[in-house]
Amino acid sequence: MQQNKLFVGNLPFSANENDLQIAFEQFGEIDEIRVIIDRETGRSRGFAFVTFAEKDSADSALSMDGKELNGRNMRVNFATERNGGRHNNNNQNNNRRFNQ
Repeated sequence: MQQNKLFVGNLPFSANENDLQIAFEQFGEIDEIRVIIDRETGRSRGFAFVTFAEKDSADSALSMDGKELNGRNMRVNFATERNGGRHNNNNQNNNRRFNQ
């Protein structure tokens, strides 16, 4: 698991990579910024990942948790590996009956 990759949540849907670059570049060199986009609508899903070149920079950037960006208070945590997902065959919701 990368300890230099941060999850940034509760973003306004208007937030883009440039907004995040400006907000986080003060903490150190950024390798990658990925705003997650909804495939169907083409709009932001309200969260992103910011990957720093150095772990110390990511540690410092955790101080942005709760800080405002474009009118919303961001949630900033270390990113964690996610198993499965929406299309995982083991997802319990796939077995739900809707027409009973």
